[in-house]
Amino acid sequence: MSDSTTVHDIVVVGAGYAGIYTTIHAAQAGLDVIGLEAGADIGGTWYWNRFPGARCDVESIDYSYSFDKDLQRQWRWSERYATQPEILRYLSHVADRHDVRRHYRFSQRVSQARWDEDAQVWTVRTEQGLETSARWLVMASGCLSTPILPDLPGRESFAGDVYQTAAWPHEHPDFTGKRVAVIGSGASAVQSVPIFAESAAEVVVYQRTANYSVPAFNRPLTDEDWRAAQEDYDHRRELSWNGLAGSPWTSHPVPYDEVPEEEREAIFEEAWLRGGVLFAKAFQGLTARQEINDAAREFFERKLAEIVEDPQTLADLTPHGYAIGTKRICTDSGYYRSFNLPHVSLVNLRRDPIVEVGPSGIRTESGLREFDVIVYATGFDAMTGALTHIDIHGRDGILLRDAWAEGAVNYLGIGVPGFPNLLTLNSAGSPSVLSNMALTSEQQGDYALRLIAHCAAQGFTSAEVRADAAQAWIEHGAEVASGSLFSKTDSWYSGANIAGKARGFLPYIGGFRPYIDRVDRIADEGYTGFVLSTRTAVPA
Repeated sequence: MSDSTTVHDIVVVGAGYAGIYTTIHAAQAGLDVIGLEAGADIGGTWYWNRFPGARCDVESIDYSYSFDKDLQRQWRWSERYATQPEILRYLSHVADRHDVRRHYRFSQRVSQARWDEDAQVWTVRTEQGLETSARWLVMASGCLSTPILPDLPGRESFAGDVYQTAAWPHEHPDFTGKRVAVIGSGASAVQSVPIFAESAAEVVVYQRTANYSVPAFNRPLTDEDWRAAQEDYDHRRELSWNGLAGSPWTSHPVPYDEVPEEEREAIFEEAWLRGGVLFAKAFQGLTARQEINDAAREFFERKLAEIVEDPQTLADLTPHGYAIGTKRICTDSGYYRSFNLPHVSLVNLRRDPIVEVGPSGIRTESGLREFDVIVYATGFDAMTGALTHIDIHGRDGILLRDAWAEGAVNYLGIGVPGFPNLLTLNSAGSPSVLSNMALTSEQQGDYALRLIAHCAAQGFTSAEVRADAAQAWIEHGAEVASGSLFSKTDSWYSGANIAGKARGFLPYIGGFRPYIDRVDRIADEGYTGFVLSTRTAVPA
């Protein structure tokens, strides 16, 4: 089937923060925009990740759009860190306010996109049979939107209930009195385990790698909090847009070496009480210098020892082998304390690996444990998976996953050599997950629409990245990453959680504001690094 014979100006794939922003502003610019979304409604990652305890690790008042000042004043966040239902209500409110849904075709999972050089258009098809065409293809399909399951022997044989945090049912299952296994110990496990523990008869967490998690210190936002936030909002936004991570928080102004040793503990304590990922901002260079990182790690270990009572469980929950902050610090509400409960336990898979999943439960080398429920909290094919899982064919039929077989090569995180008029938002090579995704989505969507408007004004039908510009950008990103401790850590930032995936630090680590300044300068120079043309010649 086809939506029409019309060639649209833009197809936007995805209806999360970036897709909603881009669709709103494309329509405001008078462009004919059609959106495609696999979910039955807007929300992106917040549509799918409905598991109990799901919560953002960026403060609510920052994890929101800045482009609509009236919206900013009128929408009242209830907590410091918003839960999934509240974020989804917010995005739904934005969609209603700006009439976003009329542009979207929901329950349409994109399976293929193909560039037609002669017609200078993209033809996009979905698994459900919809076909549509547009001059520009904007992939706002998300960094963490392609969930993965572990390749465990017998996984399909389990006779009980099976759930995945990244594709949680709309009707929450009742775990009362049930024996629950949680496989994985990343953010979704850290957030959900305390909730499961409230009603389940038993909760067993299967952990391969211990993660650093810092309490959220979440609380309701009082009327006084909200009045203060409104009075300071403009300044807070200014700090966020000019910061390294899209938030108003900065590291301690005095360098670590200049702070007396006896005063460092208080600074770490202050950062700890900020909560979650903000702990990594205690001192400048915390994720770059081993000495500072070691001090932060030792502080964390002292805090953990104050919480976890059992010595073996404490040892197993203590991260080893990588620097704190180089895997995203989790933000929890009672995760570690859950293991003090008599019905919650931990299996260290480094010491006792899974042998197989059977009809009644999970067998490790030490024996079989029987369960009623298995929850897979096993993460995503991050940053690139949402693109490489689609058959995206560029110039001469080249397939994007083949072009990226040795690693994602793009320019500014936005354009890919050999794929004219394809614009990828929050992809590898952009700050994306290392920044506040609400603001990065605005910046990325705005940049894509500026390029589209520039081409229309100048009469260009296509914009394609030069291969040498893309290679230079990737080399620059790798060089910046090599100066940090991130480069020494295997994580989903580098694709290490996916067997066979090319390794390389995927997000741009140079900082949100420096990135904006750099890409804006490129735009001001006429989009250097792109070939803008009405011709079909292959860029040099």
